[in-house]
Amino acid sequence: MSGIKKLAGQTIWYGLSSIAARFISYLLTPLLTYSSFVKTADFGRQSLLYSAIPVLSVIFTYGFETAYFRFSSREEYKKSIYSTSFLSIFVSTILLSLVLWQFRTPFEKITGFTDVPLIIQLTIFIIAIDTLNRIPFAKLRQEDRPMKYAFVNITGILCNILLVWFFVNYCPAKYEQNPNSWVGLFFDPDRNPIVYVVLANLIQSILTLLLLSKEIRMVKLQFDTRLWKEMMVYALPLLIVGLGGIVNETFDRLMLKAWLPGTEIYREEQVGIYNACYKLSLLITLFIQAFRMGAEPFFFKQAEAQNPQRTYARVMKFFVIVITFMFLAVSLFLPIWEKLIGPQYRVGVKIVPILLLANMFLGIYYNLTIWFKLSNKTIAGTYITLTGTAITLAFNYFLIPHIGYMAGAWATFLCYGTMMVICYQWGQKEYRIPYATKKLMAYIMIVVLLFFLHKGITLLYPKIWFQLMLGLLLLGAYGWFILQVEKKEFQKLPVIGKYIH
Repeated sequence: MSGIKKLAGQTIWYGLSSIAARFISYLLTPLLTYSSFVKTADFGRQSLLYSAIPVLSVIFTYGFETAYFRFSSREEYKKSIYSTSFLSIFVSTILLSLVLWQFRTPFEKITGFTDVPLIIQLTIFIIAIDTLNRIPFAKLRQEDRPMKYAFVNITGILCNILLVWFFVNYCPAKYEQNPNSWVGLFFDPDRNPIVYVVLANLIQSILTLLLLSKEIRMVKLQFDTRLWKEMMVYALPLLIVGLGGIVNETFDRLMLKAWLPGTEIYREEQVGIYNACYKLSLLITLFIQAFRMGAEPFFFKQAEAQNPQRTYARVMKFFVIVITFMFLAVSLFLPIWEKLIGPQYRVGVKIVPILLLANMFLGIYYNLTIWFKLSNKTIAGTYITLTGTAITLAFNYFLIPHIGYMAGAWATFLCYGTMMVICYQWGQKEYRIPYATKKLMAYIMIVVLLFFLHKGITLLYPKIWFQLMLGLLLLGAYGWFILQVEKKEFQKLPVIGKYIH
């Protein structure tokens, strides 16, 4: 239990920082969707841009972050792994940035910003600087320093959100009130507003780099060629995994614009609606991200302990319990969550429960991937991810012209569900872990049934207050049920265990 307790503590720290940071960043959604300065089509184009950035970020980092955790536990590499990893990323970032700058025209066409090339130029700088931040952030996680990680992360996001508010809300109002005011020195109301959103992001990236300067100064001109080769062999399959994962996670926006019938403005508006509603599945997404921050280094360290499989199984159980609660917390209270986006975007909230389930599958999949990361069979992750990518591409290609952004939601659901099942079946043959599979499947099925029960009853009596009260009742009932079934597990937990009899 001490291992799980440590993971829980780290997840809380990373969770608090990630939830705070991502929630603050999600405030960009109401800021932009409620702003009269930002049109729905512009928000859609911004969504396309921020769907393309993660793809390039995966290429720029080429799996070295996970490789850093994998090899940092080896005694012979402890002194050289940080410098070797950072120098590799540093040199490759310069080279890849120059290539991207030279061939930025296709990037402009894909995202729809051929009329505003400045946005793409700023974006290239963002990708480069964020890539340089990755290994110092990984060092903080490896050394169990979540407080510094949280401080840097939240400070950068706060800077971003304040700058976006300043450029998108304050400056237009101030300029309209008095065109000769001081904001006129740098603010142009005729400029595309996404320029200012991207500029705020760039300033955030630079600030983050400065806050990590102490870690960067620890880099020595020490490059271990043997270690680097081993890391590349381990990491390159993860590059395919990462690319496939990003395609599964974000390419639906790009495919929606490409394959949806109608005018370009209509397609960009539909992308904006889909992206805004996608963000309402933030609660599960935030927890998964926070969990991964603590779990990745924890799993590699735990592999050296006695009977790590038992620990992995218990971690999975607690993980599923938490995300099923989060599914109910969002799906049963959508009338509250939908207030985070502008009224013109709420037509798409019907995709939220589908995406919540999809992200539950994704979180379980991340837990399951430990088997091929520990056994150095990262090529398995490539095959699984490519299968998911094929499902994403095929489902979106055939159904987007007929059902629009609903195709993206269902494709995400099927993609992550398939990846989860394949990873489980394959992993149990290669590296058996005693998961409580039937029990965990039952928990997922129960929360889905509770959602449909809530949906059916509220269709008969659709008053908002009744929807919320019924949601609280069903959430409480599920909590009581879990407490009865898992009483012995909860009694072993620190702090709260002594209150459970």
